[in-house]
Amino acid sequence: MVITPLPGDFALTRIGGVTGRFVGAGQALIGDAAPVQHAFVYVGFDMVVQAMPGGAECIPLEEASQVLEWSTGQLPDQVTWAQRKAVVETAHALVGTPYSYLDYVSLGLAHFRVRPAWVTEYVASTGHMICSQLVDEVYLRAGVHLFDDGRLPGDVTPGDLWKLLSRKRVTSTDRDLRRLANG
Repeated sequence: MVITPLPGDFALTRIGGVTGRFVGAGQALIGDAAPVQHAFVYVGFDMVVQAMPGGAECIPLEEASQVLEWSTGQLPDQVTWAQRKAVVETAHALVGTPYSYLDYVSLGLAHFRVRPAWVTEYVASTGHMICSQLVDEVYLRAGVHLFDDGRLPGDVTPGDLWKLLSRKRVTSTDRDLRRLANG
């Protein structure tokens, strides 16, 4: 089935090479294993905004990684056209935002509940974002909260976005596997 994304939708993709393996291993380590390692926002006119090591960029969809999953029609709450417009505008405004590998370390420390407050404050103060943080941030600024589990804004991996779109999908790394097995 071919999905036609709407402006303001996000996509989840695989990335190859060392970076893809690094992100995949990190996600598995913190219980967010998923077949995706990257996310971007569709801003219309066959263009996407994505966080990259050289900074967030706006590129043609055809140049982006192959999409495994679109958010189209899958978000928990209906996103209004006004919110979609805000997502697109915010994504464009974030082009050039620096990238930070430290954010991956912060996510890992948070998972193991050993993240010092200064790390949280530092990561928040830099304004740097990884791909999944950019997706979460554009939705937050548009008034759409993708996660209601008490996490701090930006504490999001591509695996978290995968689980959001796939709430009924259970993997061997699902932290709730025992609860699901025992009813």
